[in-house]
This record gives sequence, structure tokens and C-alpha cells, in this order.
Amino acid sequence: MKIIVFGATGGVGRHVVKQALEKGFEVTAFVRNPSKLEVEHDKLHIIQGDAFNKEEVSAAIDGHDAVISCLGSSQGMKKSNELEEMTKNIVDGMKEHQVKRIIYTASAGIDGEIPGISGKMVMKMLKNALTDHRHAVDYIQANGLHYTIVRPMGLTNDPFTGNYREAKEGVPNNARSIPRADVAHFIVKALTDPQYENTSIAVAT
Repeated sequence: MKIIVFGATGGVGRHVVKQALEKGFEVTAFVRNPSKLEVEHDKLHIIQGDAFNKEEVSAAIDGHDAVISCLGSSQGMKKSNELEEMTKNIVDGMKEHQVKRIIYTASAGIDGEIPGISGKMVMKMLKNALTDHRHAVDYIQANGLHYTIVRPMGLTNDPFTGNYREAKEGVPNNARSIPRADVAHFIVKALTDPQYENTSIAVAT
């Protein structure tokens, strides 16, 4: 399977690239700055481009079997539609080249699903980023793709464990965080498992 990863130099994306290569996938990393990738492999291809450039995104997607988006917004907690805009470029490119499979890395909270007072506080603090993710997800779900939406709890740089929980509804009980490497593990696992198609899954340790 030939996959393209957007956001390949980010915290989750670089783990996705590494783990997908270890599983034998042919991987294209779509990046603004190739020097940040710090990975070399016979099956790794690098395309330098800008996810805000519709033509560059579409051309990069051509010839792939699946798309993984680990994109983040440069605006932090400010109001923004960056993720929505970049995701529209990806989805439109997929439709142009008849690519159906996408895994999109969003965040727990896009459905207002984090429980308790602390959950409400987190969702309020991250409101702008969650809204941007929500609009991106809505566009994916409205366009007939075979999608998996990944909703990780708080991301950490802790070492890979391979031991995490999944939830289709809400979030796992007493969930707080998950290592980025474990999120990547779930993404690579879900890529070829039909049970995860057209689902939205929260992941946490």
C-alpha cells in the first residue's frame, strides 16, 4: 500500500512515517521543510509543498492508496480555519484522483465528549482549535470517503507503550493522555482494518 502523510514532521506525523515504514508501507511525506523529517528509508519519498496550495496537494495525492492527515494549526488557541482549509484541499485532491481512504487526526473534545468539570474547562480552553477540527471532520464526512477520525486525549512525548484504550462513543473512562507514538500505532493499525472505516475513535492510555 502506498500512503501519503500530511504533517509528517509533526509530533504524531513523524511517528506515523517511522511506524508505517517498519510495517512495509511505501510512504510519501508531504512537508514544508524536508530537513525536519530526520528519516531515511528506501520506501520513503519526500514531497516539499504547502498544504494551503490546492494544486500542490492534489498533485501529491495522485497515485496513492490512502491519505493520513496529522496536520496542526499554526494559530494555537486563536480562532482559525487553517485545518478546515488544508483539509478541504486534501479531500478535493482525493476526489480528483479517486483516492478513498483517509485517516484524520483530530482531538478529543470535537464532539463535546470529555466528561466532568475538568473536561468542560479543557474544551472551553481549546474551543477555537476544536471548532476548526470539527469543520474539517464535517467536510471529510460529507464527501463519501472511507474515513477514520482519530480523537486522542492529551498528547505526550512519553515512550511508546502499545497499551492504549479505544472508544467509539465518548472517551475511555478516566482518560487523560496518550503518547504520540501510541496514536501513530493506532493510525497505522486502522489503515488496513475495515472495522475502523467510517468511524470516529477516541484513544487514550
